[in-house]
Amino acid sequence: MSERDALTWDHVIVPDWPAPARVHACTTTRLGGVSTGLFASLNLAAHVGDDPAAVAANRRRLRAGLDLPAEPLWLAQTHGCAVATADTPDAGSDRPPAADAALSRRPGQVCAVLTADCLPVLLCDRAGSVCAAVHAGWRGLHRGVIDAALARLGVQPDSVLAWLGPAIGPDRFEVGPEVRAAFLAQDAGAGAAFRRGAGDRWLADLYALARRRLAIAGVPRVSGGGLCTAADPDRFFSYRRDGCTGRMASLIWLGRSGR
Repeated sequence: MSERDALTWDHVIVPDWPAPARVHACTTTRLGGVSTGLFASLNLAAHVGDDPAAVAANRRRLRAGLDLPAEPLWLAQTHGCAVATADTPDAGSDRPPAADAALSRRPGQVCAVLTADCLPVLLCDRAGSVCAAVHAGWRGLHRGVIDAALARLGVQPDSVLAWLGPAIGPDRFEVGPEVRAAFLAQDAGAGAAFRRGAGDRWLADLYALARRRLAIAGVPRVSGGGLCTAADPDRFFSYRRDGCTGRMASLIWLGRSGR
């Protein structure tokens, strides 16, 4: 695909959730870009070894094709629980903040997280006054990244809406016993998100772990889940499946009216 070809909304996944009309959101697939080889084709990550010119072209295609109101706040993700804001004057600078969630209260500021098996979680409130994008791999979930993002929203948890984007599914996400033990040490009820695999290994359900954290935090409305990145090589990058690979982006922003 040449750079002249347009990326469109047909290339992305739009959340099916009861968000207000002024909240715009989507998750990209691997389709619609210019990267080649292991990164084909819409790799949006600059840190994975792809040609920087291709990444820059893909980001331009993303902004133009989806008519984004601004360049997304790209993060330097660390599997931690820091939350950055997209509303600061230098949010679009060349020095991405080290954070695993981004938040905005201003129309036109685009929050983004990059994933290729980790779980993207998009959040907003029913009034459409605030939104956030969260990168929630198992380490981030265990360290409390969802809780940190919820705290920064500054609204009552029962007014929050959450959407779970594409992640590695429970049939593919094999972890060691230490991962299960870490979650059980925090919450005995998390055991329901694990089932036995081969030998001493366990199969972990990131969606179930995230839903439990959201429920404990008091968030009653959670949509999405069920799209496995590792099982769908035509649409999704997967680090567990391929090792060297690209990244999808999950984006959310506030507008002044419906799209």
